[in-house]
Amino acid sequence: MPTYTELDWYETPRYYDVIFDVDTAEEADFLEAVHVKHGTGRVTPAPRVLEPACGSGRLLVQMARRGWRVHGFDLEPAMVQYSRGRLRSAGLAGTVAVGDMASFEVRGKFDLAHCFVSTFKYLLDEASARAHLQHVAAALAPGGIYALGFHLTNYAATKTTRERWHVVRDGADVTCTIQGWPAERKARREKVRSRLVVRENGHERRSETVWWFRTYDAKEVRRLVRSVPELEHVATYDFLYDADDPLTLSDAQYDTLLILKRRTEGGAR
Repeated sequence: MPTYTELDWYETPRYYDVIFDVDTAEEADFLEAVHVKHGTGRVTPAPRVLEPACGSGRLLVQMARRGWRVHGFDLEPAMVQYSRGRLRSAGLAGTVAVGDMASFEVRGKFDLAHCFVSTFKYLLDEASARAHLQHVAAALAPGGIYALGFHLTNYAATKTTRERWHVVRDGADVTCTIQGWPAERKARREKVRSRLVVRENGHERRSETVWWFRTYDAKEVRRLVRSVPELEHVATYDFLYDADDPLTLSDAQYDTLLILKRRTEGGAR
C-alpha cells in the first residue's frame, strides 16, 4: 500500500491550482452572464467583484483580465501570497488579503461576489454560515449578486464516493482523488479526504488532507437563505455553467449553484 504524508493541500497552492484551473474560463463566462441576467449588469465604470476564499487566485486573474476590479481573501496565508504573485506576474491590479469567511470586512460595495467548489461547506455550524451570508450581503451593492456553488448531500447514501482528476501542467503531473464518506445527518457533517500524487523532476510525492464539511439538503438550504432577508434567491444552476438553463433547487440535484441577490433598500423582508 502506498504511503501518504499528512499535508494540508491549501499549503501547496501550485498543485491545488493545477487541479482546479481547468474550468476557470468557463466559470468566468458564467459569472459575467449571470451578472447581466440577474445582477446590476453594469459594465462602466469597471464593475467590482469579490471572491471569498479565493484560493490560488485563478478567478481573480481571469476576471481582472476581463476588466473587473477584483478583491479576494483567504484564510490560508500561502494561498494569499500565491494569488498576489499571480496578479503581479500577469501585470494586473487587484487586492488579496487574509480573511475569515464568517467575519470578514471589506471597503466599498461590489456588483458581484462568488464562491465555488463547496468551500462554503467549511463553515461547520448554522451561525457561521448565516454570518457569512450576512457579510456578503453587506458587501454587495443593491441589486448585486452572489454566485454560491456547492454539493448537496444525499442523506440516504450508504457508500463512499470518489472523484478523480489528472492534469499535467508546467512540468508537474498531478493526480487528485477526493473521497467522501456517508453523511452524519444528526451532526450535519460529512468526512472528506483529498489525496494528491505529484510527479515532478523525477520525484513522486504523495500527500493527503482530511476535513469535515457541513451538510445541506434542499430544505436546509432554503431555510438558511430565508434567515438572511437581505438576500433573495433568484435562480439555481448546476456546474454546467449555462446561464440560459436555470434549474429548480431540489434534492435530485447534486451540483448546486445558487444566485442570491442583494435586495434594494427597503426591499428586505
